[in-house]
Amino acid sequence: MLNTTIETEIVIIGAGIAGCIAAISLAQSHRVVLIDKLESPVDRIGECLAPAARRILKKLNLLEEFESSISINEWDHENGNLHIKNRGTQSYWGSSQVHIVDPLRNPDGFGWHLNRKAFEDFLRFSAAKRGVQCIWPAKLQESRFDDENWIIRTKKIDQNLQTESHTINAKFVIDASGRQSHFARTQGVVRNHFDKLIACWITMKNAELNSMSTISTSKLGWWYSAPLPNNKRIIAFQTDSDLIERATVKELDLFIESAKKNPEMERFLEKNTSEIQFHGTVAANSSKLNQVTGKQWVALGDAAVSFDPLSSQGMFNAMANAMQLTELLLALNLVKEPTESKNRVFYEIYSQQINQVWEHYMKHKNIFYNQEKRFKDEAFWSRRHVDEFNKNT
Repeated sequence: MLNTTIETEIVIIGAGIAGCIAAISLAQSHRVVLIDKLESPVDRIGECLAPAARRILKKLNLLEEFESSISINEWDHENGNLHIKNRGTQSYWGSSQVHIVDPLRNPDGFGWHLNRKAFEDFLRFSAAKRGVQCIWPAKLQESRFDDENWIIRTKKIDQNLQTESHTINAKFVIDASGRQSHFARTQGVVRNHFDKLIACWITMKNAELNSMSTISTSKLGWWYSAPLPNNKRIIAFQTDSDLIERATVKELDLFIESAKKNPEMERFLEKNTSEIQFHGTVAANSSKLNQVTGKQWVALGDAAVSFDPLSSQGMFNAMANAMQLTELLLALNLVKEPTESKNRVFYEIYSQQINQVWEHYMKHKNIFYNQEKRFKDEAFWSRRHVDEFNKNT
Protein backbone atom coordinates (compact mmCIF):
# COMPACT_ATOMS: atom_id res chain seq x y z
CA MET A 1 0.00 0.00 0.00
CA LEU A 2 1.36 3.40 -1.03
CA ASN A 3 1.36 6.04 1.72
CA THR A 4 1.94 9.71 0.95
CA THR A 5 2.55 12.44 3.53
CA ILE A 6 1.44 15.97 2.67
CA GLU A 7 2.26 19.17 4.54
CA THR A 8 -0.28 21.96 4.04
CA GLU A 9 -1.95 24.86 5.80
CA ILE A 10 -5.62 24.07 5.15
CA VAL A 11 -7.33 20.77 4.40
CA ILE A 12 -10.92 20.90 3.17
CA ILE A 13 -12.99 17.74 3.52
CA GLY A 14 -15.65 17.67 0.82
CA ALA A 15 -15.39 18.93 -2.77
CA GLY A 16 -18.98 20.02 -3.17
CA ILE A 17 -19.97 23.63 -3.78
CA ALA A 18 -18.99 24.93 -0.33
CA GLY A 19 -15.67 23.11 -0.27
CA CYS A 20 -14.68 24.15 -3.79
CA ILE A 21 -15.60 27.82 -3.32
CA ALA A 22 -13.62 27.88 -0.06
CA ALA A 23 -10.66 26.21 -1.78
CA ILE A 24 -10.71 28.62 -4.72
CA SER A 25 -10.96 31.71 -2.51
CA LEU A 26 -8.30 30.55 -0.02
CA ALA A 27 -5.82 29.30 -2.62
CA GLN A 28 -4.70 32.87 -3.29
CA SER A 29 -3.18 33.14 0.18
CA HIS A 30 -2.75 29.60 1.56
CA ARG A 31 -1.62 26.13 0.63
CA VAL A 32 -4.86 24.16 0.34
CA VAL A 33 -5.62 20.45 0.01
CA LEU A 34 -9.13 19.46 -1.09
CA ILE A 35 -10.33 15.89 -0.61
CA ASP A 36 -13.54 14.09 -1.45
CA LYS A 37 -14.76 10.53 -1.10
CA LEU A 38 -16.19 10.54 -4.64
CA GLU A 39 -14.04 10.35 -7.74
CA SER A 40 -16.51 12.58 -9.57
CA PRO A 41 -19.72 14.43 -8.62
CA VAL A 42 -23.05 12.63 -8.75
CA ASP A 43 -26.52 13.84 -9.72
CA ARG A 44 -28.11 15.91 -6.95
CA ILE A 45 -31.53 17.41 -6.56
CA GLY A 46 -30.40 21.01 -5.92
CA GLU A 47 -30.27 22.92 -9.18
CA CYS A 48 -31.56 26.48 -8.63
CA LEU A 49 -28.75 29.02 -8.18
CA ALA A 50 -29.85 32.44 -6.91
CA PRO A 51 -29.02 35.61 -8.90
CA ALA A 52 -26.87 36.91 -6.00
CA ALA A 53 -24.37 34.13 -6.72
CA ARG A 54 -23.29 36.24 -9.71
CA ARG A 55 -21.41 38.54 -7.30
CA ILE A 56 -19.45 35.67 -5.80
CA LEU A 57 -18.58 34.14 -9.16
CA LYS A 58 -17.44 37.55 -10.39
CA LYS A 59 -15.28 38.15 -7.31
CA LEU A 60 -13.56 34.79 -7.89
CA ASN A 61 -13.10 35.54 -11.63
CA LEU A 62 -15.35 32.62 -12.53
CA LEU A 63 -18.40 34.46 -13.89
CA GLU A 64 -17.35 34.92 -17.50
CA GLU A 65 -16.29 31.31 -17.84
CA PHE A 66 -19.42 30.10 -16.04
CA GLU A 67 -21.84 32.16 -18.11
CA SER A 68 -20.27 31.32 -21.45
CA SER A 69 -19.45 27.70 -20.57
CA ILE A 70 -16.56 28.05 -23.01
CA SER A 71 -14.42 25.73 -20.90
CA ILE A 72 -16.93 22.89 -20.97
CA ASN A 73 -15.05 20.94 -23.65
CA GLU A 74 -11.86 21.32 -21.63
CA TRP A 75 -13.11 20.04 -18.31
CA ASP A 76 -16.15 17.99 -19.24
CA HIS A 77 -17.35 16.19 -22.35
CA GLU A 78 -20.22 14.10 -21.00
CA ASN A 79 -22.34 16.36 -18.82
CA GLY A 80 -23.40 18.75 -21.57
CA ASN A 81 -24.60 22.33 -21.03
CA LEU A 82 -23.89 23.86 -17.65
CA HIS A 83 -27.00 26.01 -17.11
CA ILE A 84 -30.11 27.67 -18.48
CA LYS A 85 -31.70 30.94 -17.37
CA ASN A 86 -34.15 30.77 -14.46
CA ARG A 87 -37.12 32.84 -15.57
CA GLY A 88 -39.04 32.63 -12.30
CA THR A 89 -41.54 30.46 -10.47
CA GLN A 90 -45.25 29.77 -10.85
CA SER A 91 -46.56 28.88 -7.41
CA TYR A 92 -49.78 27.13 -6.39
CA TRP A 93 -49.14 27.71 -2.70
CA GLY A 94 -51.99 28.74 -0.42
CA SER A 95 -54.39 28.95 -3.35
CA SER A 96 -55.42 27.09 -6.49
CA GLN A 97 -54.71 30.33 -8.37
CA VAL A 98 -51.22 30.65 -9.77
CA HIS A 99 -48.86 33.24 -8.30
CA ILE A 100 -45.93 34.32 -10.45
CA VAL A 101 -42.58 35.30 -8.95
CA ASP A 102 -40.06 36.55 -11.51
CA PRO A 103 -36.57 38.09 -11.24
CA LEU A 104 -37.24 41.11 -13.46
CA ARG A 105 -36.76 43.56 -10.60
CA ASN A 106 -33.86 41.74 -9.02
CA PRO A 107 -30.75 43.97 -9.22
CA ASP A 108 -28.62 40.85 -9.82
CA GLY A 109 -30.74 39.82 -12.80
CA PHE A 110 -31.67 36.25 -13.58
CA GLY A 111 -30.53 33.18 -11.70
CA TRP A 112 -29.88 29.79 -13.25
CA HIS A 113 -31.18 26.27 -13.43
CA LEU A 114 -28.03 24.18 -13.25
CA ASN A 115 -26.79 20.93 -14.48
CA ARG A 116 -25.70 20.35 -10.88
CA LYS A 117 -23.22 17.59 -11.65
CA ALA A 118 -21.59 19.69 -14.36
CA PHE A 119 -21.45 22.73 -12.06
CA GLU A 120 -19.61 20.78 -9.38
CA ASP A 121 -17.23 19.43 -12.03
CA PHE A 122 -16.65 23.02 -13.16
CA LEU A 123 -15.78 24.08 -9.60
CA ARG A 124 -13.47 21.10 -9.07
CA PHE A 125 -11.66 21.91 -12.29
CA SER A 126 -11.40 25.59 -11.31
CA ALA A 127 -9.96 24.71 -7.89
CA ALA A 128 -7.26 22.51 -9.43
CA LYS A 129 -6.46 25.24 -11.96
CA ARG A 130 -5.94 27.71 -9.09
CA GLY A 131 -3.29 25.47 -7.52
CA VAL A 132 -5.38 23.54 -5.01
CA GLN A 133 -4.05 20.02 -4.42
CA CYS A 134 -7.03 17.79 -5.14
CA ILE A 135 -7.28 14.21 -3.89
CA TRP A 136 -10.19 11.91 -4.76
CA PRO A 137 -11.57 9.44 -4.16
CA ALA A 138 -10.24 9.62 -0.60
CA LYS A 139 -12.26 8.49 2.39
CA LEU A 140 -11.61 10.03 5.80
CA GLN A 141 -10.15 7.36 8.09
CA GLU A 142 -8.79 9.22 11.10
CA SER A 143 -8.35 12.74 12.45
CA ARG A 144 -6.44 13.87 15.53
CA PHE A 145 -4.95 17.06 16.87
CA ASP A 146 -1.29 16.86 17.85
CA ASP A 147 1.33 19.54 18.50
CA GLU A 148 -0.83 22.39 17.15
CA ASN A 149 -1.55 20.51 13.91
CA TRP A 150 -4.32 18.35 12.58
CA ILE A 151 -3.29 14.96 11.28
CA ILE A 152 -5.80 13.67 8.73
CA ARG A 153 -5.52 10.16 7.33
CA THR A 154 -7.40 9.09 4.22
CA LYS A 155 -7.63 5.95 2.12
CA LYS A 156 -8.60 5.39 -1.47
CA ILE A 157 -8.97 2.29 -3.59
CA ASP A 158 -8.55 2.71 -7.34
CA GLN A 159 -10.16 0.77 -10.17
CA ASN A 160 -7.39 -1.83 -10.02
CA LEU A 161 -8.10 -2.36 -6.30
CA GLN A 162 -4.79 -0.74 -5.41
CA THR A 163 -4.91 0.96 -2.02
CA GLU A 164 -3.41 4.39 -1.49
CA SER A 165 -3.42 6.36 1.74
CA HIS A 166 -2.55 9.96 2.57
CA THR A 167 -1.39 11.48 5.82
CA ILE A 168 -2.15 15.19 5.70
CA ASN A 169 -0.63 17.52 8.28
CA ALA A 170 -2.58 20.79 8.35
CA LYS A 171 -2.93 23.85 10.53
CA PHE A 172 -6.65 24.16 9.88
CA VAL A 173 -9.50 21.85 8.87
CA ILE A 174 -12.68 22.86 7.03
CA ASP A 175 -15.49 20.32 7.19
CA ALA A 176 -17.47 20.75 3.97
CA SER A 177 -18.74 17.17 3.86
CA GLY A 178 -22.44 18.10 3.66
CA ARG A 179 -25.22 16.97 5.93
CA GLN A 180 -23.12 14.01 7.09
CA SER A 181 -20.58 16.44 8.65
CA HIS A 182 -18.05 13.59 8.81
CA PHE A 183 -15.22 15.50 10.46
CA ALA A 184 -17.37 17.31 13.04
CA ARG A 185 -18.89 14.00 14.10
CA THR A 186 -15.40 12.60 14.79
CA GLN A 187 -15.05 15.48 17.25
CA GLY A 188 -18.17 14.35 19.10
CA VAL A 189 -20.33 17.20 17.78
CA VAL A 190 -24.07 16.48 17.70
CA ARG A 191 -26.33 17.38 14.79
CA ASN A 192 -29.83 18.58 15.69
CA HIS A 193 -32.64 17.66 13.28
CA PHE A 194 -35.77 19.82 13.31
CA ASP A 195 -38.05 17.83 11.01
CA LYS A 196 -38.23 14.64 8.95
CA LEU A 197 -38.38 16.14 5.47
CA ILE A 198 -37.24 13.98 2.57
CA ALA A 199 -37.21 14.60 -1.18
CA CYS A 200 -37.91 11.96 -3.82
CA TRP A 201 -37.15 12.89 -7.43
CA ILE A 202 -37.01 11.94 -11.06
CA THR A 203 -35.59 13.52 -14.18
CA MET A 204 -37.05 13.08 -17.64
CA LYS A 205 -37.11 14.57 -21.10
CA ASN A 206 -38.68 18.03 -21.09
CA ALA A 207 -41.70 18.49 -23.35
CA GLU A 208 -42.96 21.72 -21.75
CA LEU A 209 -42.48 25.13 -23.42
CA ASN A 210 -42.97 27.00 -20.15
CA SER A 211 -39.48 27.55 -18.74
CA MET A 212 -40.54 28.61 -15.23
CA SER A 213 -40.30 26.47 -12.11
CA THR A 214 -43.52 25.15 -10.59
CA ILE A 215 -44.38 24.62 -6.92
CA SER A 216 -47.66 22.99 -5.90
CA THR A 217 -48.88 21.82 -2.49
CA SER A 218 -50.80 18.70 -1.47
CA LYS A 219 -52.02 17.14 1.78
CA LEU A 220 -48.81 15.19 2.32
CA GLY A 221 -46.32 17.85 1.28
CA TRP A 222 -45.37 19.78 -1.83
CA TRP A 223 -44.33 19.13 -5.42
CA TYR A 224 -41.67 20.89 -7.42
CA SER A 225 -40.74 20.84 -11.10
CA ALA A 226 -38.29 22.81 -13.19
CA PRO A 227 -36.60 22.66 -16.58
CA LEU A 228 -32.94 21.67 -16.62
CA PRO A 229 -30.16 22.06 -19.18
CA ASN A 230 -29.95 19.56 -22.03
CA ASN A 231 -33.73 19.43 -22.50
CA LYS A 232 -34.43 17.74 -19.19
CA ARG A 233 -36.98 18.30 -16.42
CA ILE A 234 -36.99 17.47 -12.73
CA ILE A 235 -40.05 16.47 -10.71
CA ALA A 236 -39.63 16.17 -6.94
CA PHE A 237 -41.89 15.50 -4.00
CA GLN A 238 -41.13 16.76 -0.50
CA THR A 239 -42.80 15.10 2.48
CA ASP A 240 -41.99 13.72 5.92
CA SER A 241 -40.46 10.26 5.98
CA ASP A 242 -43.10 8.92 8.39
CA LEU A 243 -46.08 10.14 6.36
CA ILE A 244 -45.69 8.19 3.16
CA GLU A 245 -45.55 4.56 2.16
CA ARG A 246 -41.96 3.52 1.53
CA ALA A 247 -42.85 1.94 -1.81
CA THR A 248 -44.03 5.32 -3.13
CA VAL A 249 -40.55 6.79 -2.81
CA LYS A 250 -38.75 3.62 -3.89
CA GLU A 251 -40.66 2.48 -6.98
CA LEU A 252 -40.98 4.58 -10.13
CA ASP A 253 -44.50 3.45 -11.10
CA LEU A 254 -45.90 4.34 -7.67
CA PHE A 255 -44.10 7.68 -7.70
CA ILE A 256 -45.57 8.53 -11.11
CA GLU A 257 -49.02 7.45 -9.93
CA SER A 258 -48.72 9.76 -6.92
CA ALA A 259 -47.43 12.65 -9.04
CA LYS A 260 -50.38 12.40 -11.41
CA LYS A 261 -52.74 13.11 -8.52
CA ASN A 262 -51.34 16.64 -8.47
CA PRO A 263 -52.87 18.68 -11.35
CA GLU A 264 -49.69 20.62 -12.13
CA MET A 265 -47.42 17.58 -12.12
CA GLU A 266 -49.97 15.63 -14.15
CA ARG A 267 -49.70 18.21 -16.93
CA PHE A 268 -45.97 17.62 -17.21
CA LEU A 269 -46.34 13.86 -17.15
CA GLU A 270 -49.22 13.58 -19.62
CA LYS A 271 -47.13 15.25 -22.32
CA ASN A 272 -44.16 12.96 -21.91
CA THR A 273 -43.01 10.08 -19.73
CA SER A 274 -40.01 9.08 -21.83
CA GLU A 275 -36.40 8.79 -20.69
CA ILE A 276 -37.34 8.86 -16.99
CA GLN A 277 -34.54 8.39 -14.49
CA PHE A 278 -35.60 7.58 -10.93
CA HIS A 279 -33.14 9.02 -8.40
CA GLY A 280 -34.77 7.84 -5.19
CA THR A 281 -34.85 9.67 -1.87
CA VAL A 282 -32.52 12.07 -0.09
CA ALA A 283 -32.67 13.92 3.23
CA ALA A 284 -34.06 17.44 2.87
CA ASN A 285 -34.68 18.40 6.50
CA SER A 286 -33.60 21.45 8.45
CA SER A 287 -30.65 20.55 10.65
CA LYS A 288 -27.83 22.28 12.50
CA LEU A 289 -24.68 21.31 14.33
CA ASN A 290 -24.75 22.27 17.99
CA GLN A 291 -21.15 23.47 17.55
CA VAL A 292 -19.94 24.80 14.20
CA THR A 293 -16.30 25.48 15.05
CA GLY A 294 -13.62 24.31 17.45
CA LYS A 295 -9.85 24.13 17.88
CA GLN A 296 -8.54 25.12 14.43
CA TRP A 297 -11.51 23.60 12.60
CA VAL A 298 -14.81 24.83 11.21
CA ALA A 299 -17.95 23.40 9.61
CA LEU A 300 -19.03 25.00 6.34
CA GLY A 301 -22.19 25.01 4.22
CA ASP A 302 -24.53 22.05 4.73
CA ALA A 303 -22.07 20.58 7.21
CA ALA A 304 -22.93 23.47 9.53
CA VAL A 305 -26.60 24.09 8.70
CA SER A 306 -28.86 22.47 6.11
CA PHE A 307 -32.00 24.03 4.69
CA ASP A 308 -35.42 22.94 3.51
CA PRO A 309 -35.26 23.07 -0.33
CA LEU A 310 -38.24 25.43 -0.24
CA SER A 311 -35.78 28.19 0.60
CA SER A 312 -33.89 27.71 -2.71
CA GLN A 313 -30.89 29.05 -0.81
CA GLY A 314 -28.81 25.94 -0.16
CA MET A 315 -26.23 26.44 -2.91
CA PHE A 316 -26.04 30.21 -2.51
CA ASN A 317 -25.66 29.89 1.27
CA ALA A 318 -22.81 27.42 0.74
CA MET A 319 -21.05 29.91 -1.53
CA ALA A 320 -21.71 32.94 0.67
CA ASN A 321 -20.68 31.03 3.79
CA ALA A 322 -17.39 30.05 2.11
CA MET A 323 -16.63 33.66 1.17
CA GLN A 324 -17.52 34.91 4.64
CA LEU A 325 -15.27 32.28 6.17
CA THR A 326 -12.38 33.28 3.91
CA GLU A 327 -12.74 36.93 4.89
CA LEU A 328 -12.74 36.08 8.59
CA LEU A 329 -9.72 33.77 8.37
CA LEU A 330 -7.76 36.41 6.46
CA ALA A 331 -8.78 39.24 8.79
CA LEU A 332 -7.54 37.30 11.83
CA ASN A 333 -4.62 35.61 10.01
CA LEU A 334 -5.76 32.62 12.02
CA VAL A 335 -4.30 29.84 9.89
CA LYS A 336 -0.76 31.21 10.00
CA GLU A 337 -1.01 32.45 13.62
CA PRO A 338 -3.48 30.17 15.46
CA THR A 339 -3.19 31.71 18.90
CA GLU A 340 -5.65 30.99 21.70
CA SER A 341 -6.96 34.55 21.66
CA LYS A 342 -7.53 34.49 17.90
CA ASN A 343 -9.26 31.12 18.17
CA ARG A 344 -11.64 32.54 20.78
CA VAL A 345 -12.45 35.57 18.62
CA PHE A 346 -12.98 33.34 15.58
CA TYR A 347 -15.24 31.00 17.56
CA GLU A 348 -17.45 33.86 18.75
CA ILE A 349 -17.72 35.66 15.40
CA TYR A 350 -18.23 32.60 13.21
CA SER A 351 -20.76 31.02 15.59
CA GLN A 352 -22.70 34.29 15.63
CA GLN A 353 -22.65 34.49 11.83
CA ILE A 354 -24.06 30.97 11.48
CA ASN A 355 -26.69 31.60 14.15
CA GLN A 356 -27.84 34.76 12.37
CA VAL A 357 -28.18 32.88 9.08
CA TRP A 358 -30.11 30.12 10.84
CA GLU A 359 -32.49 32.51 12.60
CA HIS A 360 -33.18 34.38 9.37
CA TYR A 361 -33.84 31.13 7.55
CA MET A 362 -36.17 29.73 10.23
CA LYS A 363 -38.16 32.96 10.39
CA HIS A 364 -38.81 33.01 6.65
CA LYS A 365 -39.43 29.27 6.48
CA ASN A 366 -42.16 29.69 9.10
CA ILE A 367 -43.74 32.61 7.27
CA PHE A 368 -43.85 30.74 3.98
CA TYR A 369 -45.26 27.49 5.35
CA ASN A 370 -47.95 29.40 7.22
CA GLN A 371 -49.20 30.85 3.94
CA GLU A 372 -50.66 27.44 3.07
CA LYS A 373 -53.87 27.13 5.14
CA ARG A 374 -55.86 24.70 2.99
CA PHE A 375 -54.30 21.65 4.63
CA LYS A 376 -53.65 23.09 8.09
CA ASP A 377 -55.13 20.05 9.87
CA GLU A 378 -52.95 17.58 7.96
CA ALA A 379 -49.91 16.31 9.84
CA PHE A 380 -47.31 17.64 7.40
CA TRP A 381 -48.65 21.18 7.58
CA SER A 382 -49.63 21.32 11.25
CA ARG A 383 -46.05 20.39 12.17
CA ARG A 384 -44.81 23.45 10.31
CA HIS A 385 -47.16 26.09 11.61
CA VAL A 386 -46.37 28.62 14.32
CA ASP A 387 -46.28 26.30 17.35
CA GLU A 388 -43.70 24.01 15.71
CA PHE A 389 -41.59 26.98 14.68
CA ASN A 390 -41.54 28.43 18.18
CA LYS A 391 -40.57 25.07 19.63
CA ASN A 392 -37.67 24.64 17.20
CA THR A 393 -36.20 28.07 17.75
